[in-house]
Amino acid sequence: MAPAPPARTLEALVVAPRTAGDVRASPPGDAPRRFHATMPGYAPTPLRGAPTTAKQLGVAEVLVKDESSRLGLPSFKVLGAAWAVHRALLERMGLGPDEVPSFDALASRVRHLPLMMLSAATDGNHGRAVAHMAALLDLEARIYVPAGTARARIDAIASEGASVEVVDGGYDDAVRCSAADAGERCLVISDTSWPGYEDVPRWVIEGYATIFSEIDDQLAERGLGRVDMVAVPIGVGALAAATAAHFWARDGRRPVLVGVEPTSAACVLESVRRGSIASLEHEQHSMMAGLNCATPSLIAWPVVSRGIDVYMAVADQRVPTAMRLLAEDGIVAGETGAAGLAGMLRLQEAADAGQLPAELRLRSTTRVLLLCTEGATDPEAYRQLTGSSPEKPAGARPRDYSP
Repeated sequence: MAPAPPARTLEALVVAPRTAGDVRASPPGDAPRRFHATMPGYAPTPLRGAPTTAKQLGVAEVLVKDESSRLGLPSFKVLGAAWAVHRALLERMGLGPDEVPSFDALASRVRHLPLMMLSAATDGNHGRAVAHMAALLDLEARIYVPAGTARARIDAIASEGASVEVVDGGYDDAVRCSAADAGERCLVISDTSWPGYEDVPRWVIEGYATIFSEIDDQLAERGLGRVDMVAVPIGVGALAAATAAHFWARDGRRPVLVGVEPTSAACVLESVRRGSIASLEHEQHSMMAGLNCATPSLIAWPVVSRGIDVYMAVADQRVPTAMRLLAEDGIVAGETGAAGLAGMLRLQEAADAGQLPAELRLRSTTRVLLLCTEGATDPEAYRQLTGSSPEKPAGARPRDYSP
């Protein structure tokens, strides 16, 4: 008999009691969106309909918040990086956000600072976003990436004018290298946190609130009402924390929140099982590169550990199917961008197998919201996995719910 595979290669699912959460985090208000709206090229990203995907899931409707193009970058990450860089620079200058409310005002103030550098660790998108902000503000940037990072993602970061250093290790090792850069002339802009380093990651989470402010507007303007289920990729937990904070703060019925991680990088699911933050000791090697994280963010953990209804680890094998389904709906999703749909496909199987309580099952009346967090950040991999070009996905023109 063949030996059983190690636990980290198996799909897993943890259902939290719907009444067990105690999420006290409040969304940051409209300050991040007001700042983002002053940045060059700002526009709300589209909320798209995905009828092919809805048919596959057997639900009434699937809506996709398409973050494949955000402020000139192929990912939502620039929202968190921009707000965090803004707040960190103002703190260094001894100013508050009300004193410097716009991007142009920030750029004007930064010109009078001694030469500054921004440092970050990344699996790709966050680092590029930090490098992009550095370029816009005429600052230097040093970005650390784990060994094995795709050449296309490294080149994209370098194209922003940053120096890129490949670390002999994983994402957590890259974080340690970046943290060591902190000093009088260097600001570390991390989307994860550790003891003594909490403000910047909190600002990153606040920056992601713009996504949900836009979604609320887009749903209201189309008269679509509320969604029933939201699937969000987790990683270190920053976006998941922003998601939970938004939906828990609203009055009335709350949608089911589904957090998705790769089987080799399910650090939040493992931490939930243990009841406290845990670090994975094995290698994180998922094709969902933006989720290859071994330790949850300290600042995100209190919200993510209480605010998610279903935690799941999904196999990489589901990702190409999810990418192709979205392509048929005209939506370009990179591997991490398709993670939410990969989780919904797993959830559908779990429901069919009787592994979910009735209130968490997909129904013909269910409206699902997916957060497509990135486009084709590795175009050649996208072509190989989907059989179509990121410039012209397989499907017809997507139905757009943007205002």
